[in-house]
Amino acid sequence: MSKKTLYERLGGYDAISAVVGDLLPRLRGDPLLAHFWQHRPEDSLKRSKQLLIDFLCSSAGGPTYYTGRDMKTSHKGMRISESNWSTFMGHLNATLEAFKIPQAERDDLVAFVQSTKTDMVEA
Repeated sequence: MSKKTLYERLGGYDAISAVVGDLLPRLRGDPLLAHFWQHRPEDSLKRSKQLLIDFLCSSAGGPTYYTGRDMKTSHKGMRISESNWSTFMGHLNATLEAFKIPQAERDDLVAFVQSTKTDMVEA
């Protein structure tokens, strides 16, 4: 019997989509992070959401194909700080808690997200 992918263990596309749907409003509503989404048209926000869903699904071993840029290119020049990152991680953990993601899956997802930090944090 083969081990299930993180994608499968998280519940697949719909579950990951629901997590992203909860996380993004938290991020956009945070005073420290809101400026990253200001002055962006609605279609740009929707595209960003879809790209995040696709990125997470693909990276977790799902059948989704991610068509976006790599994380370093996507976040270059945004001046994401250590404080921004910590705030983001707090919201991610709150979302995972709200969805009652089991600890093993939470640990794997958080470890993956943490692995992208050096490509995103600049300042």
